[in-house]
Amino acid sequence: MFTLVHQHPDFLIIDKHPEVSVHKDDNEQPLLAAVAEQTGDEQLYLIHRLDKMTSGLLLLGRNKAAAAQLSANFAHREVSKFYLAIGTKKPKKKQGIVVGDMTRSRRSSWKLESSKQNPAVTQFFSTAAGEGRRLFLCKPYTGKTHQIRVALRSVGSGITGDSIYGNEEADRGYLHAYGLAFSYQGEMLQFLCPPQQGKLWQSEDVIAALAEWHNPWSLNWPAIPSSLQQKS
Repeated sequence: MFTLVHQHPDFLIIDKHPEVSVHKDDNEQPLLAAVAEQTGDEQLYLIHRLDKMTSGLLLLGRNKAAAAQLSANFAHREVSKFYLAIGTKKPKKKQGIVVGDMTRSRRSSWKLESSKQNPAVTQFFSTAAGEGRRLFLCKPYTGKTHQIRVALRSVGSGITGDSIYGNEEADRGYLHAYGLAFSYQGEMLQFLCPPQQGKLWQSEDVIAALAEWHNPWSLNWPAIPSSLQQKS
């Protein structure tokens, strides 16, 4: 279900495996219970969420005070999050920002609108991933449901293995929470977790790109206009 990445007295960071849910099921959270059993914690607090198909870094609070502070960091956009994704096709643009309001579509899906009243904002780079696919490094400025999945679909490269927004079946949905950077008690912390599960991550093109993207917080990201920073 998970691999333990880092233990701090106030929080844990795990690598959640793909197809593991972080949501409550019959008022229980099997993932948190499994982590707590391994670490000896009586109770853990979910600070943020990942979709079931998404693997990667997940932050868990070990006490109420830490959970409140870390949750506030997310709410105030003081946490930098970085995601890797593999898309099925070459996108309409290789890098930039994707901006638009997100509205409900059919069933459990969302769609990106051209309006910008309360927009989702995603910065991204991309490069070749082999076999006509594309590897994306995404930095979501906002934190909307399915944001990255919808953003990549909107630029013409739905995520490989994504049963809702993709158009190619695979051994998993290829979205991974790759990096987290945040300040806690005056210390700047950075965590990186390369994807482990999924054969497409092992291509030569992807491995070469990850060598270039090993320090995502230092990259020259596409600029977000000040007008969007005020709106979002």
